[in-house]
Amino acid sequence: MNHFELFNLTTALDIDLTALKSEFLKLQQQYHPDKAQDKAQALIQSSEINQAYKTLSLVDSRAAYLLSLKKQDQGLEQSIHDFEFLQSALEIREQLDEASTEDQLKGLKTEVEQWISGLVREFKIDYDAEDWSEARDTVRKLKFFQRVMNDIEKAEDRLLDDDHFDLDDEF
Repeated sequence: MNHFELFNLTTALDIDLTALKSEFLKLQQQYHPDKAQDKAQALIQSSEINQAYKTLSLVDSRAAYLLSLKKQDQGLEQSIHDFEFLQSALEIREQLDEASTEDQLKGLKTEVEQWISGLVREFKIDYDAEDWSEARDTVRKLKFFQRVMNDIEKAEDRLLDDDHFDLDDEF
């Protein structure tokens, strides 16, 4: 059974994330180690459910998983060789390093979301055409932008924490 089947989802890049979470919670209740006769087996199943959920919950790992189902996921950890992409990626990283306001981070987040959206469209085209080399390259780019998005969210959290910290606060 693949991850999509586990959660009763269609094997596709576009999935219903609400349905995924709902099925995940049902399965976690069903296979929770505290409720099982065979705790060791339940722990294994629970771990597999967690890993499947983590894989399907993010578009970059979901795309990589789709490639793995087609046995086309080799080399996903290789470097990106698209010079124009690398230039754009460097500029975005520099903008993130220099961002010091909520508005700057929001603008950068919007830009990264647009990149991800465009890459998702590219992946679907490449996947449907069985252009595995291009699909792998697109997954590498998606992984890059997912890391950038995670870093933006961390920067937002730090900025929020800094805004709420006051030396005069009593502990």
